[in-house]
Parts: sequence; C-alpha cells; structure tokens
Amino acid sequence: MDMRQVAELRAELAGFVADVFASVPRKDQQAKGDCYLRGLMLDGRRKSIQPMAERLPDGSEQNLQQFVNQSPWDPVPV
Repeated sequence: MDMRQVAELRAELAGFVADVFASVPRKDQQAKGDCYLRGLMLDGRRKSIQPMAERLPDGSEQNLQQFVNQSPWDPVPV
C-alpha cells in the first residue's frame, strides 16, 4: 500500500483507529496509534519504528517508540 492508497482510506482508517484505541485514555496516544497503524500498512520491507517513521509524513521516531514502549495503556483491550 502506498501513501496515496492510505490517504484514500484515511476516513475509514480513522473509524477503525477510534474503535481499536477506544480504551486508550489520551488523545495524543490515540494519534500515535493512528500513525503507527498507517506505518504498518505502508509498503516497505521493514516494519520497525525507524523505517516506518521515515516513510510517514507525520512520523516521528521518538513518538512511535514512546507509543510502543513507554505509553501506559493496556494492550489487552486493544
């Protein structure tokens, strides 16, 4: 999936993200979750934080790393 395809699905993806991350209490964490999911959907062999952040126009390696490793949200409901 390329950036154009992800952009076309942005509204649908926003609904999905809202459902998936409904249990995540903070809006900034939900936004980072949205960015992380878009990074996973994009074409690219490596799905680790650094290459995903480089492929995303709003990607921040620090924000994605913090979302995955340090944010205090319960992964079970997600």
